[in-house]
Amino acid sequence: MGLHNPPEVPMELHRQNRTNLVNAMRRHLQSEGLPVNGVVLLQGGEEQTRYCTDHAILFRQESYFAYLFGVREPGFFGAIDISTEKAFLFSPRLSEEYAIWLGTIPSLSYLKEKYEVDEIYYTDQMESILRSLAIGNENVLLYLLHGLNTDSNKFSQPATFEGLKTFNTNLEILHPILTECRVIKSDLELNLLRYVSEVSSAAHVEVMRRTRVEMKEYQLESMFLNYTYMYGGCRHCSYTCICATGENSSVLHYGHAAAPNDRTLKDGDMALLDMGAEYHFYGSDITCSFPVNGKFTNDQKMVYNAVLSAHKAVISAMKPGVSWVDMHKLAEKVILESLKDANILLGAVEQMMEKRLGAVFMPHGLGHFLGLDTHDPGGYLEGLERPKEPGLRSLRTVRVLREGMVITVEPGCYFIGATLIPAMENSDTSCFINKQAISTFQDFGGVRIESDVIVTGDGCENLTNCPRETWEIEAVMNGEPWPLKR
Repeated sequence: MGLHNPPEVPMELHRQNRTNLVNAMRRHLQSEGLPVNGVVLLQGGEEQTRYCTDHAILFRQESYFAYLFGVREPGFFGAIDISTEKAFLFSPRLSEEYAIWLGTIPSLSYLKEKYEVDEIYYTDQMESILRSLAIGNENVLLYLLHGLNTDSNKFSQPATFEGLKTFNTNLEILHPILTECRVIKSDLELNLLRYVSEVSSAAHVEVMRRTRVEMKEYQLESMFLNYTYMYGGCRHCSYTCICATGENSSVLHYGHAAAPNDRTLKDGDMALLDMGAEYHFYGSDITCSFPVNGKFTNDQKMVYNAVLSAHKAVISAMKPGVSWVDMHKLAEKVILESLKDANILLGAVEQMMEKRLGAVFMPHGLGHFLGLDTHDPGGYLEGLERPKEPGLRSLRTVRVLREGMVITVEPGCYFIGATLIPAMENSDTSCFINKQAISTFQDFGGVRIESDVIVTGDGCENLTNCPRETWEIEAVMNGEPWPLKR
């Protein structure tokens, strides 16, 4: 345990992101025979309160705005002139009351230096400044962010301000181009992702080491949050922690308000902890599975090693040019082979694959893009269709891997009544299932192993550093240091 020396984040990271966007916009406009000018305009996030109260929810910047400008405060707008690449920030004009309750009001010169933009003004000056960017007598064309997030099925909201209707606007061009910029990470972004994965990995090890029978699941969540904030400077979490034990570990998104990590850990339980910290907007997403008493049973070891074998197989096969759909199917196949070897499944694995039996035990997709959001956008380019088959339809991307992508590898094997019962009643799949053998796993829950991985030029780099082998987990839970000194 120790401080992980939170890095100073250079604003060069966001300047590079803006340059990437401008270059991509120019290429697109030239290819379409359109004028290579206009202004990208984004609206940052606004502070929200809890319903009708004055309880302010801890603010976290909107991700597209954070990607381009790195601004941590609410109420800002940002603009980029495509013809000159100049970056503009527009700050809210704060009242004197702000200084009484919230501290010193930052000057425009301070904000300009802090965020390293070319020019900065107040939001009430924005309309006139944008008009001044017109070329000749033409009205300024504003490129606004509006498009579908294929993970959430929600739309990005375009900037809006009084006077917007007097400008020419385009809602179609910016979103797909900016989203694609986010898919390929720069070296500075990768360094941030390495850091937050390091902190999150260490926090998982700390929780693993301190887990005891009779604890509450929320105590495991609390240990993780405390470690990443106290020792890593991570005030935000990438998502709501999943601290599932026993049968809860088969609930894929456990930990929500109706299932709030509140079960008591029992001797013989498996734990499935899916937790990731966030630092300067960039997140991690790591899952560790282990026995709460520190010792694997034979059944636990069998299921765990099935998932671990799939995890290893995918990471070994990942490289540029590889289809993520093929990686998902590889993980399914390895898990099905392991379950067949354990006599839980019967018959030919290839036939099981044809009947999509893998989706019974792993109904979610193998992984997703990772960056400023846990489920980073860009999984489905225009023209790519979501598969319709069980399991495959849950894939958050079907793309071919490219160098610089960051993606999670998270195979799992779960015993879920909602998928198993229909499979045992379906004549196409019931013939593969040894009903007597599988009945002993009714309350087992599930196992997931998740790592954050960079696609490199000739393979991949695994950012996650947690015990993965069963003997490593048992040693760490018995008090040995990590990494093991053997």
